[in-house]
Amino acid sequence: MSYKVALVSLGCSKNLVDSEVMLNILSSNSYKLTRNTNIADVIIVNTCGFIESAKQESIDSIIELGQLKNTGSCKVLIASGCLAERYHDDLMREIPELDAVIGTGDYKNILEVIESALTGNKVVKYGNQENVDIHELPRIISATTASTYLKIAEGCDNRCTYCIIPKLRGKYRSRNFEDIIKEANQLAAQGIKELNIIAQDTTRYGMDLYGKYRIAELLDELSKIERIEWIRLLYSYPDEFDDELIDVMANNDKVCKYLDIPIQHASDKILKRMGRRTTKEEIKELVNKLRSKIPNIALRTTLIVGFPGETEEDYKELVDFVKEIRFDRLGVFTYSREEDTPAYQMEEQVEQDVKLKRQERIMLLQSDISMDNNQKMVERMLKVLIEGKEGKKYFGRSYKDAPEIDGNVFFSSDEKHNPGEFTYVKIIEAAEYDLIGEEINEYSK
Repeated sequence: MSYKVALVSLGCSKNLVDSEVMLNILSSNSYKLTRNTNIADVIIVNTCGFIESAKQESIDSIIELGQLKNTGSCKVLIASGCLAERYHDDLMREIPELDAVIGTGDYKNILEVIESALTGNKVVKYGNQENVDIHELPRIISATTASTYLKIAEGCDNRCTYCIIPKLRGKYRSRNFEDIIKEANQLAAQGIKELNIIAQDTTRYGMDLYGKYRIAELLDELSKIERIEWIRLLYSYPDEFDDELIDVMANNDKVCKYLDIPIQHASDKILKRMGRRTTKEEIKELVNKLRSKIPNIALRTTLIVGFPGETEEDYKELVDFVKEIRFDRLGVFTYSREEDTPAYQMEEQVEQDVKLKRQERIMLLQSDISMDNNQKMVERMLKVLIEGKEGKKYFGRSYKDAPEIDGNVFFSSDEKHNPGEFTYVKIIEAAEYDLIGEEINEYSK
């Protein structure tokens, strides 16, 4: 019998890559893949366990899909990923509909897990975060556009005091340089035109494996792949940013003038309590250097408000920093108190209502900054990767916009376009996070 499998991937892009590897394993072994969970014999929920809201989303999804054992075709329900690694026994005990739980180091064993569960066994696999082979990652691309993620490393050594990821994903392990290039060539052959480079910390790539940072060299080598037009670097920690990487970004036309640099805070006191290795002044120096050497660079960051010990003075320092730096893109999380992290035990925990008010104020501030920045784009021409059509307008992304987290460029066109095509758009109107324009016939030049 050929079983139908549906996989629901939650959380980050790194989790998505793991999901796509599982899909490839199953497809290569006679399982039929479906997006319709109602008709699936096997349902896999690849979970996130990073912060409280993500954990709750994962639990809610498992419980909801578990109902399909009564109303649908589901015979086996599996939880995989970070939440499964972290709460394996709790999940099996509290959610009786679950047949198997597999952690972050066991997802490549998905075939044997399903086969065992189909015979009525309850399966629990975890604790092998650092044993999984990360170098060869054949996968089925789930994206419907010409953009996908390319994972270059697994795990993390940063040990930030608020973060559980090192315990869930293990120590930092770079993938082999040659395997990454091989996968990128395969992706290009499948029609991928934009590679979004991901890891817990992309700037550290290579040090553990080669004794030196090789991210700049990797970007340069990836740019030699003919069909790849955009290469976007995500999750770049500020403390290991070197001049070689800046030069590659400045001089290589295929590398998007875009950086995602999570700084988390601007108060030196809070940064130290977080276990971060940069100061406010060092972050400011890096931003100024990037903007000086890479004109028109788009900078994204993430912040955490309400960390233990964050006073009104610390928070004001962060607000003033946001006003001064004027990031192009910015996300704000409220601190999530996670057990098994050093920050969980810290005194001076901040009340939830205070966290939410602090988050709201910065997001309102950033909304004004984003609007001002977008207004400056009016009358400019942008190259846009088309992703679809909404009503009478096409939409896509410019170099300033990472997939899923940033804004879109909406534009009118007299031509018929398909997702994955590039075109040029003249911006005629700005909103807080999106741009509106009209296509111009400049792409061929």
